[in-house]
Amino acid sequence: MKKQNKILKLVLAAMFLALAYVMPFLTGQIPEIGSMLCPMHIPVLLCGFVCGWPWGLLVGVIAPLLRSLTLGMPPLFPTAVCMAFELAAYGAMAGLMHKILPKKKISIYASLLTAMVVGRIVWGIAMYICMNINGGAFTFAAFIGGAITNAIPGIILQIVLIPVLVMLIESPRFSKMRD
Repeated sequence: MKKQNKILKLVLAAMFLALAYVMPFLTGQIPEIGSMLCPMHIPVLLCGFVCGWPWGLLVGVIAPLLRSLTLGMPPLFPTAVCMAFELAAYGAMAGLMHKILPKKKISIYASLLTAMVVGRIVWGIAMYICMNINGGAFTFAAFIGGAITNAIPGIILQIVLIPVLVMLIESPRFSKMRD
């Protein structure tokens, strides 16, 4: 039974990685819309909730780098590199918080919000380091713009969609389909 659970998590993580790879196509490859809706964030967050923090972290690291190396979007440095840190933090924190908090609906929201805040802070730190390496500057205003202001539609979408999907996936009806 334990081996089946590992295989199921592997398959689900692969599915979430595939979703993270293809979901940005839904924005029509228009960077302004993609950066506002944050389409790669959704499958990575779900992977953390469903598969656990190690898988969420792994999918979060791989997704932006894989897209960058195969499609050229997002640009590898600094965007995809910083996104890899950010999404790894999202997936890991969502999974870790979901594991340690009580199994209540409010805990899903607490886990999600914690992951979103930590991920954005990690992104800001990564951008600051990468911009300094590149000889540029990353200001607090740039952090607020990139992490919050420009991402408001994606933040709202995540807060509305992720908890509903997690509750659906964890519902007894859905778990009967897995058995």
